[in-house]
Formats: sequence, C-alpha cells, structure tokens
Amino acid sequence: MEGPDVAAEVRKLSARLLPEAGQLGAAMATRIRSEIPGYDEGDLVSFEDLIASCTVNARYILGTLAGDVQAGDTPTETGTARAEQGVPYATVLQAFRVGSRFIWEVLVERAEPEARDVLLLAAADIWAVSDQLAADVTDAYRRALADRVRRDGQMRAVLVGALLDGDADATAHVGEAAGMLDLGRATEYVVVSAESPTPGTEGLADVERVLRRTNVRSAWRLDHDHQEGVVAMRLGFGVDQLVEVLAGLARARVGVSAVVPRLDEIQEALRQARVACVALSPSAVAVGRFGADPLAVLLASSPDQARVLVHAVLGPVLALPPEDRVVMIDTARAWLAAGGSTSTAAQALHVHRNTVRYRVRRLEEVTGRDLARPVDAAELYVALECVRILGLG
Repeated sequence: MEGPDVAAEVRKLSARLLPEAGQLGAAMATRIRSEIPGYDEGDLVSFEDLIASCTVNARYILGTLAGDVQAGDTPTETGTARAEQGVPYATVLQAFRVGSRFIWEVLVERAEPEARDVLLLAAADIWAVSDQLAADVTDAYRRALADRVRRDGQMRAVLVGALLDGDADATAHVGEAAGMLDLGRATEYVVVSAESPTPGTEGLADVERVLRRTNVRSAWRLDHDHQEGVVAMRLGFGVDQLVEVLAGLARARVGVSAVVPRLDEIQEALRQARVACVALSPSAVAVGRFGADPLAVLLASSPDQARVLVHAVLGPVLALPPEDRVVMIDTARAWLAAGGSTSTAAQALHVHRNTVRYRVRRLEEVTGRDLARPVDAAELYVALECVRILGLG
C-alpha cells in the first residue's frame, strides 16, 4: 500500500521507527491502561491483548506514513474484537485517541532537530492517518456490534432501553443505536407500552415476529411490569393498522403513543404510551391511543389530582357499604351515558325507571350535587372517570 503524500523527512523518520513497533506498542498499551478506566483492570481486555492491538496500530500508522503497509496489517480487527468483548464504543475511541497522541509524541521526540519544523508542518497529514484508522476501526466496531445485537437479545434490550430512556450515551448516538436495531431508516415512529399480565411476562406475545410478518420493524424490551417497544412505521401501515395488530395480541392494557417524526422525540412518545396505558381501566384487555380520549389522558397524567377530585365529588359515595357503592356508581354511569334519560338508563340496568329516579335522587343527596345543572353533571362524570382509571370502584 502506498502511503500518503508526506514530507520526505516524515517518511524517513517513520521508516526508522517502524522496526520498533513492538516496543512502542507495549509503551502505548501502558499509557492507555494508566489513562482510561476500563482498561486498567484487564477484565474486558487483557494486557497482552492490549499490547498486541497497540503494536498492530503503531505498525499501521508508522507503516502508512513510511509508505510500507503490508496487506493484513490493517488493525480493524481491533474494532471487531472490542465489540465482541463488550467494551463501550466511547472507551474504544478514547483509546485510539490516546494511542494516536502517543505516536505523535514519539515522532516529535525522535525527530532530528532540523526536521522538527517540517514535522510540525506535516501534523495535519499525520493526524489524518490516525483519524482514518479510527474511522475504519469504528466501522468494524459498529458492524460487529450490529451482528452481536442480532444474536444477543440482552444487548438488543439494552439498546432499546437507551432509546426509550434517553441514556446519556444513547442521546449522543441515538441514530447509531436505531441503526443497530434496524430502525434508523424510518421517518415516523410509535412507542408502545404494554402492561405485563404477570410479573416479567409479555403483554404482547411474540409481537416483534408478528409485526415483522407485515414488513414492520420494531424493537422491544421486557422488564418486571411492562413490555415496551419502538415501532418504525412504513408507508401503508399506519397507527390504525398497528392498533388492530396489537389488539389481537394484547393480554392486558396497552398504550400507543402519537406518531413522532424523529428519534430524539422517542422519550416523549414513551411518556405518551404509558399515559395511554394507564388511562384504560385497570382490569381491561384493550389498546388505548394517546389523544383518542383527551379527558382520560389528562386524568391519567395527574393521578394525585385525580384522587383529590374523587374525594371532593364522590367521597361520600365511596364511603358507602360495597354493595350500595356499586349500585350508586353503576346507576350514575348508566344515567350519564343515557344523556339523563331515566327510561334508557333503566333499560341498560334492567330495572324500572322509577328505581333509576330514586337512585339518582339518592346520589344527589349523598354528593350534594344537582344533576340537572350541567356543571354538577360534568363534575360527576369526571369524578367517575377518575374512579375508573384509579380502579377505585
């Protein structure tokens, strides 16, 4: 391989140092271990492994500058190895920066006094070689990590968590994480939060495979209480179609966010999906969309305030014996659903309309509300929604 067009003095100096690549690699490894946490203990990368990779890197940089890089000397295998070893990408990149700075210091130190001015003028060309090396290693690291993600469900869940939770590293490399999960080419995304029917179980059984059959890419994680995922929407497959698929898989409550156009909005979409899930009745097996029921979403977003409202409007009702409480709440819901028609409510409840009238009067007495007044009826409706969402009756 022909080296870059550098000054003759730089080429000669690099050629003179090339036979010392082994010693320089060992010194570089020592520098990296002393400066970068994660390499010092040798838990992920042994010192012998680090020396070997540093030697290859030193040989590659010096050989490139000398115009004497042999086939097989390219150190991209280091990127592949570090991905397989689980070394964080930021740590790998930092190690290459420390190593490149070490080589530059050696060049400056070993240059003849009369050649140092030339060396300084050639600094940009020398660092360009180091930067190209880092870029090649980065590509190898990403390819290896993507392969590992496809093989390793735990690693995949970590990347999904990084997208959903806004991990500091993931925020800087959100596109990279999405690419490894095969989500990065979409222009619209939806987040789904499914309640686990029992701790640690999927609320949407085999959802990733089912969606893949419709050519929809997604990535999921499962924790103690929820199964959550990012869905990359495609042309011809909208939120309505997604809800239909999810409804056929749901084992408990499932919340679906609004569509977001950018990956940096995923964390907000997760919040929406969780609120949409909580806005459903606690015992429901159903799919709820954020925004489909604005009042329920509002109440689910402020559970503490919802409890205050329940206590203010329905506190006396909830204090009744359980049987009376159920009758009162069911009657109120039926009467409101019927638009204040006692006959329609009586049909829904399978009782005489006079029974409904009696119960409504009793409800007014207990709550101190006049349900003929729209404001009082509205307060009752909102309080009943709070009761449903909070699972109080």
